[in-house]
Amino acid sequence: MANQEFINKAKQLVADYTNDHMDKTDGVHITDADVYVVWSAKTLQNSKALLSTTLSDGMYYELTYNGDKKQVYLDAYKKRENVEYEI
Repeated sequence: MANQEFINKAKQLVADYTNDHMDKTDGVHITDADVYVVWSAKTLQNSKALLSTTLSDGMYYELTYNGDKKQVYLDAYKKRENVEYEI
C-alpha cells in the first residue's frame, strides 16, 4: 500500500471509529476532513501514523499497517495530562 493510500485509509478509519464511539446524544459527526496526521513513517512494506481529530476530547490514534499480512491495526488513546518538568 502506498503511503498516501495508507494515510487516506487511516483518516477514514479514525473518523469511523470516532463516530461509532461518540455519545450519540451529542449530535456530532466527523469526516476524514476533521482528522489530521501528527506523525507518519513508512519502512519497506509497513506504515505507522499518529492521528488526532479536531474534537477537544483528548483522544489520539495510532494506526499501523502490516504489509506482510495486509492488515491495519488501530489503537485509541486518551491524553491524561501534560506535565512540565524543569531539568
